[in-house]
Amino acid sequence: MELTVNGDTVVVEGPVDVPRLLAHLDLPDTGVAVAVNGVVRPKGRWGEEIGEYSEIDVLTAVQGG
Repeated sequence: MELTVNGDTVVVEGPVDVPRLLAHLDLPDTGVAVAVNGVVRPKGRWGEEIGEYSEIDVLTAVQGG
């Protein structure tokens, strides 16, 4: 399955949901926000399948000041 994640093409085998995508990208599943095709996906819906060729934005919280 081909997706665009933060502007880069990513290929993942088989059906994918947010937790599987984050694991594939070696990203944590806490402290992140995920948007699928421009719509923020609440954590309660992370288990829903992401369609092929979707555009995903993953934003991570950053400490600083």
